[in-house]
Amino acid sequence: MKTGAKILTGVVIAGVLAAVIVPRLMKEEPPIEAAPLPNVTVENPLKRDIVLESGLIGTIEPSDILYVTPKVAGEIQQVLVSAGDVVKQGQALCKIDNKKQIDNAKIQMDSAAVALQNAQSNLNRMQVLFASGDISAQSFEQVQVQARSAQLQYQAAKLGYDTQVEYSTVTAPIGGKLESVNMELHSMVSQSSQLCVITGEGVKKVSFSVPERIKVNLELGSRIRLQKQGTEYEAEITKMADMISPQTGLFEVEASIEEGDGLAPGSTVKLFVVSDYTRDAITIPVDAVYYDGGDAYAYTCEGSTVHKVPVETGIFDEERIEILSGITMQDKVIVTWSSELYEGSQVNAMTGENKTPLPTQTSEPDEENPTENEENAGTETSAQTE
Repeated sequence: MKTGAKILTGVVIAGVLAAVIVPRLMKEEPPIEAAPLPNVTVENPLKRDIVLESGLIGTIEPSDILYVTPKVAGEIQQVLVSAGDVVKQGQALCKIDNKKQIDNAKIQMDSAAVALQNAQSNLNRMQVLFASGDISAQSFEQVQVQARSAQLQYQAAKLGYDTQVEYSTVTAPIGGKLESVNMELHSMVSQSSQLCVITGEGVKKVSFSVPERIKVNLELGSRIRLQKQGTEYEAEITKMADMISPQTGLFEVEASIEEGDGLAPGSTVKLFVVSDYTRDAITIPVDAVYYDGGDAYAYTCEGSTVHKVPVETGIFDEERIEILSGITMQDKVIVTWSSELYEGSQVNAMTGENKTPLPTQTSEPDEENPTENEENAGTETSAQTE
């Protein structure tokens, strides 16, 4: 009985296993579907100008600056201006007591006037004698020379007197603003004393220094940008040194500022100058260029096939990079990244939205390339399925 029970139990277990395993073995596996091709965006290179700027610090200066000194020594009798005043050319700034010099000059002028009067009287007498033949022509000529000499001496003495009187009042040589005034009432000054500093009205200038690599991109008339407390100004380069400054080791440059009345002389500003540029260059997006050991390359798409193309690059800004060789204007450059980009891989290439079409493509519909790529992608999918 025990043996029969064991046999029956084995038969039951075998039946259960058969009921579970056999259906699984007989079930058909579903066909393996081909993985879809990755979508990438392509675009043609664009011809663009790339201009790179370098930020520098410059110092604001007036177009004209003069340090006023007296032409005579003496005591300041009157101060007629203050620092910050705007003066006109010829306006009186102060008066200096140079009475001693004026008195001496007047004495010399009066003496010269007496000598001239005597010489003129003598000339009149000799002219009568010469006309009557009582003196020789040589003697008459000597009297004429003496009278002429007396005339010149008087003119020189009078000029000296007038100059001393004129110099007693110090005037502004140009119109402008008094940046500083160093005049005190009753103080003594000499001809080397600096009385005040006048900065000219109108156009201001900015001075700055540049290295040689930047100087080669600048020329007289070049435009630069300035920034001061959120306000932008424009300036034009008017002067460039041909020799390096021994103090800074740089080239000194000056630029005339347009509408710079609000910039205080001596203040600093940030300015931007062109450090490098390229014109009408073949460019692609910066993100479309990759590097392997320092060697640059990009991916292009021919139909649905990817090609890894070595490229030689030039300068670049935040958006575009210059391509010197390796890519032409007709190439379709892949501008989006995918982990499945490698030489010979298959992709579904699409034209990006809002891309500016090239002039050479204006006669072709934008949908032509995506349709062709979809057909190639479908062919590739069928091949993989088979």
